[in-house]
Amino acid sequence: MKIGLYFGTFNPIHIGHLIIANHMAEHSDLDQIWMVVTPHNPHKQKSSLLDDYHRLHMVHLATEDFPKIQPSDIEFKLPQPNYTVNTLAHLQEKFPKHEFSLIMGEDNLNSLHKWKNYEVILKNHDIYVYPRLNSGEIDEQFINHAKIHRVGAPVIELSSTFIRESIKKGKNVVPMLPNKVWEYVEHNMFYKK
Repeated sequence: MKIGLYFGTFNPIHIGHLIIANHMAEHSDLDQIWMVVTPHNPHKQKSSLLDDYHRLHMVHLATEDFPKIQPSDIEFKLPQPNYTVNTLAHLQEKFPKHEFSLIMGEDNLNSLHKWKNYEVILKNHDIYVYPRLNSGEIDEQFINHAKIHRVGAPVIELSSTFIRESIKKGKNVVPMLPNKVWEYVEHNMFYKK
């Protein structure tokens, strides 16, 4: 089975994340998309980042009606800080029959050469890239790379930061979040301060 790994803090998960994940599930050769919730780095002060459990729960709520999209807490169990190359090695060992690929925006592709052991990632895994506005210049080595696949997904310029800031200002963000995620955020009064 071909699994696309979509990493993020998902703080909170929003409709943009779901649109990209669903597009990858329906319009690429990937069989499933795993939304990998990145844990809170204990060495960083990040008061706006909700507890790991709450963010994972919101991903569960958002994806329960999408059989091809699954939440994953795999990085919660790995040593900190999390490096993608280590997570991929762990997954390959744990699920040897699966083939794991990465899903990332063009903006992340720009900084891929700064990732730990990025050459190992590129040698062993495909990367599915979705378009972003203002993604900057793509490093020449990645432009026609055999392992990098550009997917004509919709361009979604919606960010969790914008949603958190809007909630803090008392703005209506209901259309930007899956219904059950909005209800969970509202019930727990997240991002209000």
